[in-house]
Amino acid sequence: MGETAKPILDEVSKAIVGKSEKVEAALIALLSDGHLLIEDYPGLAKTLLAKSIAAATGLMFKRVQFTSDLLPADITGSYILNRNTAKFELRKGPIFTNVLLADEINRAPPRTQSALLEAMQEKQVTVEGDTIALEKPFWVIATQNPIEYEGTYPLPEAQLDRFIMRLDIGYPAREDEVAILSRRHARAKDEVDVSPVVDPAALIRMQQEVEKVHVDAALSEYMVEIVEATRTNRDVELGASPRGSLALMKLSKARTWLKQRDFVLPDDVKAVAVYALSHRLLLKPERWMSGVRSRDVILKILEEVPVPKVG
Repeated sequence: MGETAKPILDEVSKAIVGKSEKVEAALIALLSDGHLLIEDYPGLAKTLLAKSIAAATGLMFKRVQFTSDLLPADITGSYILNRNTAKFELRKGPIFTNVLLADEINRAPPRTQSALLEAMQEKQVTVEGDTIALEKPFWVIATQNPIEYEGTYPLPEAQLDRFIMRLDIGYPAREDEVAILSRRHARAKDEVDVSPVVDPAALIRMQQEVEKVHVDAALSEYMVEIVEATRTNRDVELGASPRGSLALMKLSKARTWLKQRDFVLPDDVKAVAVYALSHRLLLKPERWMSGVRSRDVILKILEEVPVPKVG
């Protein structure tokens, strides 16, 4: 099962050094047919990760640099008059792709950010009243810088909820950074050559296989208990919605498939819980100011909620 995804991980690891856990998490998001939000500092290979996964899976890749003057039509496209035929023809925007990298998404105004909502949720785009289906697979990877707030527009909760996972990359270990320099010196160019090891049709089959992974009824209850605990936690103003429960299940199934099993275990749920739920919690202001973070709340909940016996 998941053995068919191993070549993808190996190929992406040519470009992303020492971050196998993060690469695996990003691939889990893709296998679960959910969109990915990467939040980290500049220069930590966010764009490289997106391009490398797209290249290894044979997917069409496009990048949009979000800025304060970006318009919705710059993403979706618009109708242009063809003088030769005297007819309006659709000039498709960059959203018509397989992998769309929305770089620094929080720098665009809310109207432009919302242009992604229909595409992310419905896999379709409406341009001047015409609804056009997007080609499958369709995957949005959005990035944002967590330390720069001037000139930014924070994503509303409704849009954050559309991302199945929030991921951080983190600084590399010292030996990994040395390896990065050595590899760059050896290839004598900035670009990393990543070759396609599967095609889009194969990726769609993988996503279909993920859907067949079994989830025991006791584990479904376990996932719901975790999500319910976020709603009653004393540090949380607003807990995760049922969409959080669905994200937890889909990511657990994708991780299970990647580990070459056909049934979900509690360890699968625990492994993806922070990725699936951390961006869906709204902490109380006083708790956030005292240093509490969503990740800490979820890890504590995982310790407190009883783990069911499965099998």
